[in-house]
Amino acid sequence: MCHLLRAFKADQQAGDCGSLPGALLLPVNMPTSDAPEERLRKFKYRGKDASARRQQRIAVSLELRKAKKDEQALKRRNITNVSLDPSDQQTKGVSLTMQEIISGVNASDPELCFQATQAARKMLSREKNPPLKLIVDAGLIPRLVELLKSSFHPRLQFEAAWALTNIASGASELTRAVVDGGAIQPLVELLSSPHMTVCEQAVWALGNIAVLAAVSSLQVPFLRNIAWTLSNLCRNKNPYPSDHAVKQMLPVLFYLLGHPDREVLSDTCWALSYLTDGCDVRIGQVVDTGVLPRLVELMCSSELNILTPSLRTVGNIVTGTDHQTQLALDAGILGVLPQLLTHPRSSIQKEAAWALSNVAAGPRQHIQQLIACGALPPLVAVLKNGEFKVQKEAVWTVANFTTGGSVDQLIQLVQAGVLEPLINLLTIPDNKMVIIILDILFFILQAAEKISQKENMCLLIEGLGGLDRIEALQLHENHQVALTALNIIERHFSEIVRFSYGP
Repeated sequence: MCHLLRAFKADQQAGDCGSLPGALLLPVNMPTSDAPEERLRKFKYRGKDASARRQQRIAVSLELRKAKKDEQALKRRNITNVSLDPSDQQTKGVSLTMQEIISGVNASDPELCFQATQAARKMLSREKNPPLKLIVDAGLIPRLVELLKSSFHPRLQFEAAWALTNIASGASELTRAVVDGGAIQPLVELLSSPHMTVCEQAVWALGNIAVLAAVSSLQVPFLRNIAWTLSNLCRNKNPYPSDHAVKQMLPVLFYLLGHPDREVLSDTCWALSYLTDGCDVRIGQVVDTGVLPRLVELMCSSELNILTPSLRTVGNIVTGTDHQTQLALDAGILGVLPQLLTHPRSSIQKEAAWALSNVAAGPRQHIQQLIACGALPPLVAVLKNGEFKVQKEAVWTVANFTTGGSVDQLIQLVQAGVLEPLINLLTIPDNKMVIIILDILFFILQAAEKISQKENMCLLIEGLGGLDRIEALQLHENHQVALTALNIIERHFSEIVRFSYGP
């Protein structure tokens, strides 16, 4: 008997934060591959009402306002531990006056300009009273923006981007000064810089600008550009965005997720889906921002370009640890997923079934929550009438359910009517799925045997035509299918077969 290998979510995660290369375009298709190793990689406040979620958002908002002072300090880059080149040390100890900085930044000599720009950046990085407004009033922003285009001098680009980052961390009028100075387009172009340090600094600068725009609900076209840019940056898998860059982006994505514009929401959800398509650590970073309640709300959206990536993100999250899955359950995903099994689009049904399969791969308390939310009837419905790609995901859900569920939970599954559609699927030309279904039947028969109900279960399966199909599979051309069917007959139906055909 080749028993079904349970798709343990936590155990199958080897701790590697790497991921398979991603597509170059924003995906519109659903995940999950038929390759067993790919499938294993994908595995693994419930019912909170709107009032409770609103109270939580208010509490979070208060905390954010109280932390504003600290947040401003965090937005400024500390002057230590970051250097594009070891030769940066040559400027250590150089102290320039404000007038010398102004003259130097505007100088045509690249090295003089570099030293002055670096001195300005260090001055702007002070923890106490950095002269942000003084630099702006000196008219240096246009020149700093111009220096972002110095592709021949990446260290100069880096220092200019850093200085602009710190200015953008200030009051809203200072951030607007950076925007009005034309910094956005050059910063976006720096995202493709071959120098990762320059690229990450551009992300930080754009993040500070995006937070201002998100909070003030201004400049929707700009917000769309920021969300799209961050989405494309997060999509990169070779290399995957560094941990440092991810930590910079997550607060911005959290803010953008609260924006009402559907294009902003769509790209923000796609960004989060890319970030959660990895190891448990990456998933944890996203979950810890507190985005789950909002994602659950967006899963109810009538806009497909919002529903799809928000559902994808939640599906990725429940491939994580049992604790991460529980947080998703507490946020109310089981109030939405069963409904999505009846969505008009089969792609959404497939994604919802995939997410449920990962919930079913968890401990018995997760399986019980799945039962309690009413997921079994729509699951049986898609097993009966869904498109084949949806039926396959539903079979995986049942397989995980039967592997980890208690005897009582398996009996509830049978009572929900799962046997008939499973037996009907034994004729499909997919050997792997046929073996999985046979394993499911084996587990159900074992559960019935434990409560002295095996004879009744055998008769039920026989009455649905299951015995005839299992017997026929003993002659299947695939050795594993034939062996699995034979084992079920010998282990559970031997008495019925002898009675029917004689010794």
